[in-house]
Amino acid sequence: MNKPVSLLKRIDVEARTSLSKAYLYKLISEGRFPAPVRLARRRVAWRSDEIDQWIASQTERASPRL
Repeated sequence: MNKPVSLLKRIDVEARTSLSKAYLYKLISEGRFPAPVRLARRRVAWRSDEIDQWIASQTERASPRL
C-alpha cells in the first residue's frame, strides 16, 4: 500500500534531512535534490514522497557494501 503524498514546508524538509536552507538550495541548483512545487507567489512546498526517495537514496549510497 502506498503512503499518501503530502506537501512539506521548507522547515519540515530541513528537519527531515538535517540540511540547512542554504545547502538545500545549493543541491537544488545542482540538480541533486528535488525541486519544490510553487503553491503561490511566495510559497513553495516539497512532495513528501520525493523527499523520502531522496533520503533513501542517500542512505543506500552511504551504506557499506559487504
